[in-house]
Amino acid sequence: MTTTALSHHSGSAHQHAESVNNAVFGFWIYIMSDCILFAILFATFGVMQHNYAGGPTGATLFDLPKVFGETLLLLTSSVTYGLAVLAMNRKNRIQVLGWLLITFLLGLGFIGMEVSEFQRMILTGAGPDRSGFLSAFFTLVGTHGLHVSFGLIGMLVMMGQVMRKGLSIPVQSRLIRLSMFWHFLDIVWIGVFTVVYLMGVM
Repeated sequence: MTTTALSHHSGSAHQHAESVNNAVFGFWIYIMSDCILFAILFATFGVMQHNYAGGPTGATLFDLPKVFGETLLLLTSSVTYGLAVLAMNRKNRIQVLGWLLITFLLGLGFIGMEVSEFQRMILTGAGPDRSGFLSAFFTLVGTHGLHVSFGLIGMLVMMGQVMRKGLSIPVQSRLIRLSMFWHFLDIVWIGVFTVVYLMGVM
């Protein structure tokens, strides 16, 4: 390889690394903005959590064993995504796809259970228009569920990219950013489970 070719290759690698670093930095800014969003929603719920307007309370609405099952699904999905990242580091594309698929199915199960809970509450007259408590509940939990749904779409996209492009550096960078997003949603859900559900039945 000539000196010119080496210089061009080095310059391209530097530009590529800089692009990846900028993407990661931009993603951290997005995560911080999401932290602010959820902080506002938690604060709103804290203000409205006892505003029942003569309607049902968390103690009468929440099915803790079922919510605990949702929690196990989401926490387990965080572990399986971590295993996908470990497989990525070993350059094992098949294992990456397998762990991503398992993570997707666990996340899909979580969303299915959450939609079922919302449907049950609305059908029994405990919809978001019933009280301030329920408005804050549906907004907080629904926003988290919407984020999980976007994460599932992202997983499908990444599985397609891994199949088409392999474990190239851009694909690995996107997998890592999606991992950060998924783990962030787990942390938020632990807050939701504790503040909304556990404290709501006390």
